[in-house]
Amino acid sequence: MNSSKLHYGWIVIFMGLLTTIAAHGFGRMSYTIILPAMKDGLQFNYTQLGLLGTGNFIGYLTMAIIGGFLAARFGTRIVITFALILMGVTMILTGLANSFGFAFAMRLLTGLGNGASYVPAMALGSVWFATKRRGFATGVVSAGIGTGTLISGLLVPPILIAFGFNGWRYSWYILGLAVVLISAIVYLFVRSRPEEKGLQQVGAEKPEVVLPASSETKKSSSLQWTEVIKMGSVWYLGVIYFFYGLSYIIYMTFFAAHLVDMGFSQEWAGRLWAMVGGLSIFCGMIWGDISDRLGRSKGSALAYLVLALSNIMYALIKAKFGSYLSAIVFGLTAWSIPTIMAAAAGDFVGPRLAPAGLGFITLFFGIGQAIGPALGGYLRDISQTFTVPFLVAGSISLIGMVLSIYLKKPN
Repeated sequence: MNSSKLHYGWIVIFMGLLTTIAAHGFGRMSYTIILPAMKDGLQFNYTQLGLLGTGNFIGYLTMAIIGGFLAARFGTRIVITFALILMGVTMILTGLANSFGFAFAMRLLTGLGNGASYVPAMALGSVWFATKRRGFATGVVSAGIGTGTLISGLLVPPILIAFGFNGWRYSWYILGLAVVLISAIVYLFVRSRPEEKGLQQVGAEKPEVVLPASSETKKSSSLQWTEVIKMGSVWYLGVIYFFYGLSYIIYMTFFAAHLVDMGFSQEWAGRLWAMVGGLSIFCGMIWGDISDRLGRSKGSALAYLVLALSNIMYALIKAKFGSYLSAIVFGLTAWSIPTIMAAAAGDFVGPRLAPAGLGFITLFFGIGQAIGPALGGYLRDISQTFTVPFLVAGSISLIGMVLSIYLKKPN
């Protein structure tokens, strides 16, 4: 009779989906839409607005690394809940900003909450699902990125219109309150490990040997910082993840600028980017399932190949057809590598240390993401065309493909 019931792991994964909607969609991606109105309201220049984004990224990267280790030590439920509360409160306070210093501090703190909630949420698939179902489950969680981006895109513009000059403030208020509400829902339903519900992982053929609570806590506390970092395979995963951060951010940063450069309107570029966001909702589940079936190595290599093609097409086919084709291909593959890397981290370090392992390899991703925009902008300036940055991004993806081919299965 129990076999016919919905496994609690699926409820936990849905909580992970809600977390990524709040963390990435509301806390991070919405800034792009709110930015112009915020500029007018506070009379900031673009350098200041860029620094606000940098502050958010610094906070995100810091806690993306540490948050995974904290989740392994104190439990995913506690870390995600407090991180979302921090995000929600600081987003509301961002709406009260009247100075650059205060706005920067709030965006930095929002970034801290973003990283501390996102990484443990992405690791839930590794904790609650056995290897053969792990990629798909992680893909469900990553679907929250595209879903949250889409919701923000539909929700924020009407708020800006309804409240006029102060619309950007009310946007932060409403989104912040939504994140606080989600934090309460997540606290009620998410659980850190299957043992808390007397269950085994979804798809597990036999129950795992579970250490006594005191022994398990001691083991995790003493090993999470040392054993994860000592594993060469985890470093290799990090290197693979670095090339994703370096390549995808070039495409995302200069997507609209390339279209405007070719003579298309900003409105059309915006609609095309909205299509990318909508398509990306499903890409995590698609590629997570592919990696479950083909293995993480082949799945990652194939995803990198498709990402490379999207960049190359965008660089060389200078017509609406090429832009549409590239946008569709990229949208269906956008979050493939993060999904596969999250599942692979669980494969290599085990369910208990999965948040710590994912947090560690996210450091590599973050470094690549920090370098990418500067590299793409520099290549555009010296070549006077976006063809070169997108070709370079495609080449970087091909390097990631080659490295993925040599990724060995965990022992």
